[in-house]
Amino acid sequence: MTADVNHMLGRADWLNTPGIQAVFSALELEGDQARVVGGAVRNTLLGHPVPDIDIATTARPETVMQRALDAGLKPVGTGIDHGTVTVISRGVPYEVTTLRQDVETFGRQAKVVFGRDWFRDAERRDFTLNALYSDRRGHLFDPLGGLADCLARRVRFIGDPDSRIREDYLRILRFFRIYAAYGEGDIDAAGRDACLRQRDGLRHLSGERIGHEMRRLLRAPLAAAALRMMNDSGLWEIATGGLARIEDYCALRGLAPFAPDVSDPELGLVVLGGFVREDLERICDRLRLSNAERNRMRTAWATMKFLRQSADPTAPPPDARDMIYEFGRQGAVDGLLAHWAFRKAQGTPPPEDDWRELLERVRQAPLPAFPVKGADLIAAGHAPGPALGELLQKLETEWRASKFTLSKGDLVLRAGSSG
Repeated sequence: MTADVNHMLGRADWLNTPGIQAVFSALELEGDQARVVGGAVRNTLLGHPVPDIDIATTARPETVMQRALDAGLKPVGTGIDHGTVTVISRGVPYEVTTLRQDVETFGRQAKVVFGRDWFRDAERRDFTLNALYSDRRGHLFDPLGGLADCLARRVRFIGDPDSRIREDYLRILRFFRIYAAYGEGDIDAAGRDACLRQRDGLRHLSGERIGHEMRRLLRAPLAAAALRMMNDSGLWEIATGGLARIEDYCALRGLAPFAPDVSDPELGLVVLGGFVREDLERICDRLRLSNAERNRMRTAWATMKFLRQSADPTAPPPDARDMIYEFGRQGAVDGLLAHWAFRKAQGTPPPEDDWRELLERVRQAPLPAFPVKGADLIAAGHAPGPALGELLQKLETEWRASKFTLSKGDLVLRAGSSG
């Protein structure tokens, strides 16, 4: 097995670039070693994309800075006090961190010293499948036996799960997020039980950290299964401050074959927590969401509310162009999917063929543009002022009622007859 793994790593595109090899050459001087660690190795072995690359080294951070400069690379001391230097080589950033070991542990304030012991460095990481290292030739170093867990897609804490969690309570969310992204089969019972025992620690985490982790979890393939476990054990309520419509969310993820949008965190949060507008705002505040994220969620919620209040289960689907004119294309798609999931969870699913066709029309239909402006009416003899605005609104209502078929000339004529 090891030979096959080494062959796979050795052929990885990211390991065979001049950029990363230049970083290795800069670091591996005077007896120092460097190895890629964590996500890049794990993802390669599991066939997932490798978005970024972390390198561990025995060289101290100030030495990393100087050697990178000497090699013509660009070092940035992004976290130099904690041993991390970003080395930019041929335009690609590599996070280079000196080997570390915990001397005293008290949450995120753990006292850490730099070291040269690869086993001690591995022991302070979170999960066994993340404690995998590769040298510059693709030779695997597996100090804690994480390879078997990785290939089995088994997410296990390193050492005692309660101790690992008490070092950083965010690892509760990471446990479920890593399982949702890479896991297979039943979740590790020892890890799950430790998360439940330590769950009150989530109350001490900042909204920014929780929000960052929850966004990543919601994008993962097994998010529905992970969130169901979190909801059943009270973790969701502690993390977000509210209850979850988990059946709606599971129904939403069931629409994935023809709607990739269902893994977007904003849509997921609307479906999970948007019982009423106040719930939506609470989640936005709790997770410290950006204005863009908040606005998308608010529009999705408004579209969902419109569909829920106006749609008789036996009525035909709404008009696609009217929806995108009222809520925008993304808002119409989001609201349509959220309402569809709600109906499925309630046991009254709409006709799938009709709603798939509607979804496609919402994605493809051109956005209608109201053809009349105030200047057009003034040119036709109408006086500026409040009455002109009211007339424009009346004409827009008639235009929408005509399914956007009335032309500019038709509308100006109507304005003349109503004036």
